[in-house]
Amino acid sequence: MIPALLCALLSVGVAENALDVLYPDLEFSRTIYVTEDGPRLTLVAEQSKVVSRRGGNVTLPCKIQRDQSLAPSRKMRIKWTKLTSDYLKEVDVFVAMDYNKKSFGSFHGRVHLQSSSAVDCSLVITDITLEDYGKYKCEVIDGLEDGTVVVSLDLEGVIFPYFPRLGRYNLNFYDAERACRDQDAIVASFDQLYDAWRGGMDWCNAGWLSDGTVQYPITAPREPCGGKDTTPGIRNYGVRDKDKGRYDVFCFTSYHTGRFYYLIHPSKLTYDEAVRACQKDGAQIAKVGQMFAAWKLLGYDRCDAGWLADGSVRYPISRPRRRCSPTEAAVRFNGFPDKKHKLYGVYCFKGDN
Repeated sequence: MIPALLCALLSVGVAENALDVLYPDLEFSRTIYVTEDGPRLTLVAEQSKVVSRRGGNVTLPCKIQRDQSLAPSRKMRIKWTKLTSDYLKEVDVFVAMDYNKKSFGSFHGRVHLQSSSAVDCSLVITDITLEDYGKYKCEVIDGLEDGTVVVSLDLEGVIFPYFPRLGRYNLNFYDAERACRDQDAIVASFDQLYDAWRGGMDWCNAGWLSDGTVQYPITAPREPCGGKDTTPGIRNYGVRDKDKGRYDVFCFTSYHTGRFYYLIHPSKLTYDEAVRACQKDGAQIAKVGQMFAAWKLLGYDRCDAGWLADGSVRYPISRPRRRCSPTEAAVRFNGFPDKKHKLYGVYCFKGDN
């Protein structure tokens, strides 16, 4: 066995020597193993969350850090997308490649790259809307290299529970979305509800959130609200059927550009008279979200109950006092009275032109 192996090795050696003689310029192939030190292109955001308000402008940070040996390509592709509240989809916001740039949907004409340097991919959003709230992904592809980073856009605002004239637990998810829009708001996110709970919000009725879950915040545990021996927190019913589930909703609104006010009128009004009185004053009857924004964000305080657009009667108190919400600052709710009752004033809203 050993003599045979020696013969084989000698044969190989002779063959290699013969090849060297016959083909002196021949380069033998070899296997090269390469160990990567890591990505040559990465993205960084100076802030993981930026805060703005409705009607304002904001810059979502995104900058390239690249290996110095990696030269930038004219075909480098920069793409911004917005993640849906359930993180299952991405909505196109803006794409740029060389001189070609495109914005999408409701962002059309409101977004552009900051481009302060060759490595700056930050996105500028102007005239911010409530729907702009959420998480955004910056993605850069340069040849075989790519990187991503996620930035959150938060809005200064206020969250409020809402149910319509039909009564409690009458909204499926899509009805809830419409109800919030009708009141100058959007369906709140879990993060917004969590922040409101940390600020002291306590509400014992379950409501939809933007991710399709149904939850409610409790700061003072009690028997009808999960049990008096439970800990404070956000009670979670989990994801519910968006068509068949019936609950209230938590809405979110932010600063508005316009004037919210109580209309001084010589007499009390029916609902229809209230609508006409605001119109005569060059305004519209105010919405629930506009009252909450004026109360929470501007400190609006008025002890007069007045009609709002949804047929409810409310009044905002930021300075608690006797006969006017003596124990807490709140938007006081007088229900949905008969619209023919001539018992209330009216709150109006005049938008900026």
